[in-house]
Amino acid sequence: MKFLIQRVNHAEVKVDGEIKGAIKKGLLVFVGVSDSDTKEIADKYVKKLINLRIFEDQEGKTNLSLKDVDGQLLMISQFTLYANCKKGNRPSFIEAGKPDMANHLYEYIISECRKQVPVVEKGVFGADMKVSLENDGPFTIILDI
Repeated sequence: MKFLIQRVNHAEVKVDGEIKGAIKKGLLVFVGVSDSDTKEIADKYVKKLINLRIFEDQEGKTNLSLKDVDGQLLMISQFTLYANCKKGNRPSFIEAGKPDMANHLYEYIISECRKQVPVVEKGVFGADMKVSLENDGPFTIILDI
């Protein structure tokens, strides 16, 4: 499993020109799932995501979590996080999870996040999505635990 996390002032995702999810201050999270991932692994990622202290406190130090700032989440499925570019110029995606299993874990992750974060928006699994954001910092982290 891989999460690409961006701290944002706002973000939205559109499918066919229609907004499917939009957030204000919070985290835009691209979620990559491999065939070896499980709910137990997902639980570790969700715990780490929710508790990451990457928002600034009053002294300007990254010391606050998503909960501390009443932040929101926008979760986007992203199989291309498993792109392997070691050979040739065309990425291979064989390490990405099969769609049915990956979608199941993606939805599980969203449901677990919703238990702890009041606003959790999402994209449409497998769709051609257009994502817009204003990265705050910029601040981007690859979570690969």
